[in-house]
Amino acid sequence: MTSSSLQDWFHAPLGQYLLARERAWLDEVVPDIFGYHAIQLGLPQFDLLRESRIAHRVIASPTGPPNLSPSESQTPHLLAQFAELPFDEQSIDLCMLPHVLEFADNPHEILREVDRVMRPEGRILIIGFNPWSLFGVRRTWSSKGYPWTGQFVSLVRMKDWLQLLGFEPSAGKLACYIPPCETPMWQARWDFLETPGERWWGVTGGVYMLEAIKRVQGMRLITPKWTDQKVQERKFESVANSVPLTSSVSPASSVPSDSLKRFSEHNSDPKSGAHLRSVK
Repeated sequence: MTSSSLQDWFHAPLGQYLLARERAWLDEVVPDIFGYHAIQLGLPQFDLLRESRIAHRVIASPTGPPNLSPSESQTPHLLAQFAELPFDEQSIDLCMLPHVLEFADNPHEILREVDRVMRPEGRILIIGFNPWSLFGVRRTWSSKGYPWTGQFVSLVRMKDWLQLLGFEPSAGKLACYIPPCETPMWQARWDFLETPGERWWGVTGGVYMLEAIKRVQGMRLITPKWTDQKVQERKFESVANSVPLTSSVSPASSVPSDSLKRFSEHNSDPKSGAHLRSVK
């Protein structure tokens, strides 16, 4: 069965199987992320921020809000392009990108825009299809319909993109080790591969979920020049204190004999002290 959109594929049995594992990881990670503002980009039919403790949450999508009842989603929806988000710089604490980059024409532009709106130490959650899995093999065999039309980005390349923008990967998980079967009966038969797959061949999961933190380098104080002068003065002071105050040479021996003779003759002349007596 071929799906015409990613949203329709997630309502199919295989999409529901994958969505259940993605939500299980998100419901475990999202409550531990705190802040003031959170945004979900894409998949407006599913409120993946439902367990978030952040009060102000928004779901942005270029197609607008879906036709959902108020009981299905309590999160407000926003019509916006992913490469032109209507938010100030460094204003978002949590940004979620569920299967956005592999279906975007320019994923680097979206990541740069996310980097612009993210606060320092803010968190981003990226969910994508793994090309080194049975899902990637299925896409190589046939790329008709969703999600096989997307450009799957490997986990290693995704980490490189994030590190170039100053994001540090902090946590993650891979899931969906079963073959991409469309029927629930075969999904139940292959479900036993999830536990050994996560333990023994974790890099072959059909989908990866990655958490990264935005790191910003702090300022480094420049040492003033007067600090170096004080250090030099301390060195000179320590050298001066190490020199002995007494000397083995007597002061009289250092004065020439002819200078002493002239000094004594001058003091013996009675006229030499006349000006001193007049002043007195």
